[in-house]
Amino acid sequence: MADFRKLALEAILADGTIDDAEVRVLQKELWADKEIDAQEVAFLIELRQSAQKKARAKKVPLNPKFETLFFKAIEQNVLRDGKIDAKEANWLRKMLFADGKIDDNEKKFLKRLKKAATKTSPEFERLYQECAAC
Repeated sequence: MADFRKLALEAILADGTIDDAEVRVLQKELWADKEIDAQEVAFLIELRQSAQKKARAKKVPLNPKFETLFFKAIEQNVLRDGKIDAKEANWLRKMLFADGKIDDNEKKFLKRLKKAATKTSPEFERLYQECAAC
């Protein structure tokens, strides 16, 4: 049986970048049901990590439209209930530090999350402070 997730990742990154047309397709398909579930988030994380590796090799930035879509999806998923609990904070830490560093887009994302959340856990506050100091 074909691994359609792997196929999609390879197809999107066949030319080494995520272009605007691919971002539009991702937007349309991922939000077809008006929400982002855990499988879709996992796919986007894997896609972003692969795209980051290719972008670093080519010494080019990721498509800003993809970055916007990516962080919008993560934010929507994490803030479903408006709160960021310890489990979500630990998950965010693992996801954000997957490449060993925090970039400017990730810092801006954390700032938006903090502002949008109705309540945050001490674990999130530690992550936020740590990343703000990076």
